[in-house]
Amino acid sequence: MNIFKRLYAIGKAEVSSALENFEDPIKLTEAGIADMKDQLSENLEALAQLKALSIRKKNEAQAEEHSAGDYYAKAVLLVQKSEKGEIEVSEGDRLAKEALKKQNEAQKKAEVLKTETEKLQQECEKMQTNINQLKSNISKWENELRTLEARVQVSEATRDINRKMTQIDSSSAVSMLEKLKQRVVQQEAVAEAYSELAKTGKTVDEEIDDVLRNTDGEAENALQKLKNTLKKG
Repeated sequence: MNIFKRLYAIGKAEVSSALENFEDPIKLTEAGIADMKDQLSENLEALAQLKALSIRKKNEAQAEEHSAGDYYAKAVLLVQKSEKGEIEVSEGDRLAKEALKKQNEAQKKAEVLKTETEKLQQECEKMQTNINQLKSNISKWENELRTLEARVQVSEATRDINRKMTQIDSSSAVSMLEKLKQRVVQQEAVAEAYSELAKTGKTVDEEIDDVLRNTDGEAENALQKLKNTLKKG
């Protein structure tokens, strides 16, 4: 199965489903990214070589055009010299024709090289487009990898929690909680009992004194009430 088809399948499926299908989505995605990075490296190297060839062809075309211009200029000079009588007309014409032949050959070579250069430049543009797409895919899948890693971590944590929960005996847990509740109630009852004992734990003499103080207080109140009544009478 092609690595990219597998990546696409994982991208649309849940992590849990991928795990159930015996494929580690993290390792699979990492492998896919590594493959794309290898392709990117190869394409960048090929693009560099293609650009170098394109530049060389362009320089050769310019050189041939320059050569064609030189031959044409030489043909003109030969014709001018023959017309001035500086050289024999027949000789001037012969050499001028040869110069024009050379000029024509150089011009044809320049045109061929120009065509080749244009094709190479088009190939460079196509390859650059592919490289840009490859870079975009790498960036996309690196983001997907981070998402997958987070999802796997959550999935594993949830699975671990659920496994621990299933290992707990619900009836024993309820029984334990009931025992804890009864223990708290018992402790509260003991604390209340100690509080009552603290209030009633008096000696006989202390009880007698308390009664006498209460009696004296009642007598004092009665006496004061009597005095107030006599004053009014």
